[in-house]
Amino acid sequence: MTQRKSTAITRRKLLLAGAAVPLCAILSRPAAAAEFTYKLATGQDPAHPVNARAKEAADRIKEATSGRLEINLFPANQLGSDTDLLTQVRNGGVELFNLSSLILATLVPAAGIVNLGFLFPNYDAVWKAMDGELGAYIRAQIAKTPVMAVSKPWDNGFRHITSSGREIKTPDDLKGFKLRVPAAPNLTSLFLALGAGPAPINFNEVYSALQTKVVDGQENPLPIIATARLYEVQKTCSLTGHVWDNYWILGNKRAFQKLPQDAQEIVTRELDRSANDERADIAKLSESLRTDLSAKGMQFLDVDRSAFRQALAKTSFYADWKSKFGEETWVQLEKAAGKLG
Repeated sequence: MTQRKSTAITRRKLLLAGAAVPLCAILSRPAAAAEFTYKLATGQDPAHPVNARAKEAADRIKEATSGRLEINLFPANQLGSDTDLLTQVRNGGVELFNLSSLILATLVPAAGIVNLGFLFPNYDAVWKAMDGELGAYIRAQIAKTPVMAVSKPWDNGFRHITSSGREIKTPDDLKGFKLRVPAAPNLTSLFLALGAGPAPINFNEVYSALQTKVVDGQENPLPIIATARLYEVQKTCSLTGHVWDNYWILGNKRAFQKLPQDAQEIVTRELDRSANDERADIAKLSESLRTDLSAKGMQFLDVDRSAFRQALAKTSFYADWKSKFGEETWVQLEKAAGKLG
């Protein structure tokens, strides 16, 4: 009984830790103002581990810089949609922004290479690639723009399909199925190849789109489904694991380079530490949330992922993306994921 109670408390802490981040997200200021006051925007609900760990990093950064750098956290798209915020971080209106690779690919196409269908079988393969050559290659491409990656990748998890009506068990079930996707060409083309009807909708509009049946379903990792309460408007979750996704903490290059060298190193060090903590959070939640969401009424469907992979391989999906990414980027991907198509 004690062990069960402890597990429940741990799970609850993970999901609710973000509640400590108020929606106004303005940290209290000391009597002496900080030399640098930066904004860190995220699109995730305050209860998501991204925000709990980002808040911890901000607190450690403030302490380690003796108050010279204060980072205020703005969760849940308070400062705009993901696409709005990508513009803001490019022009310096927001100094730091947590963004999915799927949406970053609209600015840095190479960032979306990791989001193609059915690339990584497990997390061992993911982190070997992202903390290795593939991740380094993507960071170099990001650095060619007005923004830069200021830490190692954070985890957004493997994505699964949810539905309010039709149960998605086989590739044929996707035929004509209208589902929300982010404004990300990778996912749009993946579901078009499988015969579905993808509809790009910003995340802050997803709940209402599902509630009003504008779309029949959506696809996201389990922690997003839980923290955004999508189980309230979706009946089933098909464990397709069709795409793995990560978050990059992006920094406006000019703003980051204004910081003293020691402060830059502290920012990267503490965000890297929180990235490791957040990765562990997502791994734990991914194990426990199936039970939690089932208790809230969501039915889980185990599917044959190989059938979906085979259906995708019969299309021109991989060949089309190889042509778009180019040989150099494709070589980096196949080093990590093996031969495709």
